[in-house]
Amino acid sequence: MTTRVLIVEDDPDIADLIAGYLGKAGFTTERSASGREALQAIAARPPDLLVLDLMLPHVDGLEVCRVVRGNEATAAIPIIMLTARAEESERIAGLEIGADDYLAKPFSPNELVARVRALLRRTQRGTAAAIKTLAYGPIAVDTERHIVSSGGQDVTLTAKEFLLLEYLLRHRGRVLSRDLLLTDVWGYRYTGGTRTVDVHVRRLREKLPALADGIVTVKQFGYKLVEPAP
Repeated sequence: MTTRVLIVEDDPDIADLIAGYLGKAGFTTERSASGREALQAIAARPPDLLVLDLMLPHVDGLEVCRVVRGNEATAAIPIIMLTARAEESERIAGLEIGADDYLAKPFSPNELVARVRALLRRTQRGTAAAIKTLAYGPIAVDTERHIVSSGGQDVTLTAKEFLLLEYLLRHRGRVLSRDLLLTDVWGYRYTGGTRTVDVHVRRLREKLPALADGIVTVKQFGYKLVEPAP
């Protein structure tokens, strides 16, 4: 799945620079030019990582970091903070509030990319260690070994079927648009059209009958995985 990085930077030239280097490195980037705009974007669709400038209009980077860390739904998002200030006190303040890493301007774009990769590696190792098995009624999904079983019987899925199943399980209860599923499961460069999502959902329903009723179709929009009936 494509990794999404939200760049929160009010200087368009710096935002362009960061987006360009991260895009070349294979990341999908989105941008916010103010703290207020960033908080709205994060609430609507939490990114995989946040590159956050300290000095922002309306709501500064420290407050954005504080709000993100204070919300259970976003608290685990990795955060790299950027600042034009070199004072140790500013760096300490950011780290104490919850930033994972800190980079002072002017910075090397290549170093920023390296720090993003390193932080994601650390985060993903921790997440994988914490949640290796996902369950849904009689369905068990071993995300480390890519094994799916239902009622104790192994079920064979294609690679994309497995990724779609894992994504639905990790985002149960949320309404997911077809475009979002294409972006996060197939990758943002996929141009096969949203029909492929419907085909893969149909295959999951056929292969995993215990999941069939739980995948609710949201008309003209997408899908939502609801909890199994008790």
